[in-house]
Amino acid sequence: MTSLMNSVDQRTNIVGQNRLELLMFRLHGPQPYGINVFKVREVIRCPELSELPGANPNVRGIAHLRGVPVTVIDLSQATGGKPISDLSNAFILVTEYNRNTQGFLVGGVDRIVNVNWEQILPPPHGAGRTHYLTAVTEVDKKLVQIIDVEKVFSEISPVDETVSESVKEKAKNADFKDLTVLVADDSAVARNQVKRALSTIGINVETVNDGRLALNWLEAKAQELGGDISGKVPLIISDIEMPEMDGYTLTAEVKANEHLRHVHIILHSSLSGVFNEAMVKKVGADQFIAKFHPDELVSAVQQWMNS
Repeated sequence: MTSLMNSVDQRTNIVGQNRLELLMFRLHGPQPYGINVFKVREVIRCPELSELPGANPNVRGIAHLRGVPVTVIDLSQATGGKPISDLSNAFILVTEYNRNTQGFLVGGVDRIVNVNWEQILPPPHGAGRTHYLTAVTEVDKKLVQIIDVEKVFSEISPVDETVSESVKEKAKNADFKDLTVLVADDSAVARNQVKRALSTIGINVETVNDGRLALNWLEAKAQELGGDISGKVPLIISDIEMPEMDGYTLTAEVKANEHLRHVHIILHSSLSGVFNEAMVKKVGADQFIAKFHPDELVSAVQQWMNS
């Protein structure tokens, strides 16, 4: 399995081309699932796990990886399925995102596939609000489900969403009532976190769940206002990995549009890695912030709203 992941660090050349690579895996049976390769630090066969008394029922234990303890979450059980029982044939996806390292227990690992974000579609209508999907795609004529691991992790280890009084104090004299911030993120958990944080300082927020919808919203606003929209929409907060159009491509499209180019853009992503800083400069975004720290985000928003 090392050979499967040893080229991940060389895969950043697809970033910014509206493409991504999915690591395909299984939980039970043949149904394929996917996770962005850039979220995955390594893939290992499931080692012996140490019990964690009092842990969430979906936490199977602690894996000791080169002396570092990593919490292991049963991804099947956490998304409403039956627990993965045969640990001798199971794998752990060691992931690094949202400023945390965690392991997801899966039944099997398949391969890495390279797809265009335009092939990644939102979950079908009628799926309800309790599902754990951010997107779906088709590979080899099979429907691949992309699991909302942010939602899974937030249910097991909730993030402190409190904006400190000191940060709110800095915004007490600001008047944002005529301004709107557009938030684009395919995770409902993330969209709601950002909206709640910004509402504490009186900012109006519009949300969309992918980059294509964000661009459509911005272009419609430019048509409505008859030109430059930055006086009314001074800031976009965008995820990076989203169906149909990723955050890097959205940023490049915004900066290429004469009516949108003066809008500030914060790329707000669960992905970690030094390539993000380079890509921020390449596509013309103003800042990269790793999810999710409410004080850091709200402080940055105040800075760009006032600039």
